[in-house]
Amino acid sequence: MAALPVRLDRRGRDPLGAQLSGQVRDLVTRGTLRRGDRLPSTRALAAELGVARSVAEQAYDQLVAEGWLTARRGAGTFVSAEAAPRPAAPARRPSGPGTGLVRLSTGEPWIDPRHRAGWRRAWREVSAATPPRGYDDPCGLPELRAALAERLGRTRGLVVDADEVVVTAGTTAGFRDLLAVLPPGPVGIEDPGYRAAVATTQAAGRTVVDLPAEARHEAAALRGLAAAYVTPAHQHPLGRVMPAADRIALLAASRATGAVVAENDYDSELRYDVAPVPALAALGRDRVAYLGTASKSAPPGLRVGWLVPPPPLLDDVVRHRAVVHDVGAWPTQRALLTLLRDGWLDAVLRTARRVYAERAARVAAVMAPHAEPAATSAGMYSTWLLPQDAALSARDAARQAGFDLPLLSDLCRTAGHTGVVVGFGGVADAELDRALAAIRTGLGG
Repeated sequence: MAALPVRLDRRGRDPLGAQLSGQVRDLVTRGTLRRGDRLPSTRALAAELGVARSVAEQAYDQLVAEGWLTARRGAGTFVSAEAAPRPAAPARRPSGPGTGLVRLSTGEPWIDPRHRAGWRRAWREVSAATPPRGYDDPCGLPELRAALAERLGRTRGLVVDADEVVVTAGTTAGFRDLLAVLPPGPVGIEDPGYRAAVATTQAAGRTVVDLPAEARHEAAALRGLAAAYVTPAHQHPLGRVMPAADRIALLAASRATGAVVAENDYDSELRYDVAPVPALAALGRDRVAYLGTASKSAPPGLRVGWLVPPPPLLDDVVRHRAVVHDVGAWPTQRALLTLLRDGWLDAVLRTARRVYAERAARVAAVMAPHAEPAATSAGMYSTWLLPQDAALSARDAARQAGFDLPLLSDLCRTAGHTGVVVGFGGVADAELDRALAAIRTGLGG
């Protein structure tokens, strides 16, 4: 029975008994003390450490209660637990291309620094407001839902009551809510399309069926599906606007097959060539679940969006959220309410549209001699069709300059599109110029 390698700090914040029990516990978990080892008596340990015997007794009693030690009358105190298993050393992350690069993201917005005062004011109001006593309404703050309903009618042509709007933690969270109440069956998702939608569908235990992004979705394409996930105002990532005839055909197919249409309306207000295209849900409220987000105007980290389910599914969505407590954080909802009330989002979008239009033209000046635009530029990115070898050359040149340029092929599953997707929202002007200079070099310009 050797002396215990412990050391007590009489000027420390923790009581001496707590220090002693903690250090003995660590000796057991590290394997320094092994099962069956006998510990010094409380009298001997107290004398060795120069403390009152009650300190050692308190520590031993605590460890016996936790199951680390066993006290045997007349025999002493013994270790009764095994050492904790040591976790394997984490795999070292490779330091190859793509690490620490500035991403030319399709989803990170540009926010004029002049709008910072409004952002700070919103959070000051949050800090002064009284939070709810218990869990929030499963649908979100009633005042925020009313403000969102007004905005949807004004900007998207979608006339709904506040009670039909469900506040979510973003479009992916809203899509999860929808998947949870749909009948069994696979989900069709545009290809190329959002990888997060694919991952969310698979995580829900559903099969993904690829829907060609540029095809008209007739009843045959939707037969057997529980839902079809589309981005009709600005197809991600090709940028196509779904033609009116295709919209009518999709809604007819939905009614014929029973498949619900999930509309991700992620950046429809960021058109800078024409007025925003009305929401698909405005044509078919009975068939379309509308998903919206603030992440293309407010910082994405706000993590707030909204879902307008088809009326037959609304009660099911609300019941599901009430059971799982899937409610967006109250502070973010309260902040968004202030940002909407003060016109902050509208002001951010107005300035962003001007900046994006100018940046889109700069991107086109570099890309047009080498690539074909997939569609008219809109929002905060543009997609360019290129042979795969040329796309890889552009990506590699961008990486050498410190930028991560997304490949169109990475967003495809069975589709054969190749090219690059140049996001220009989440970078500074000087960064965009450097990235475009590198891309031009990679394309042989």
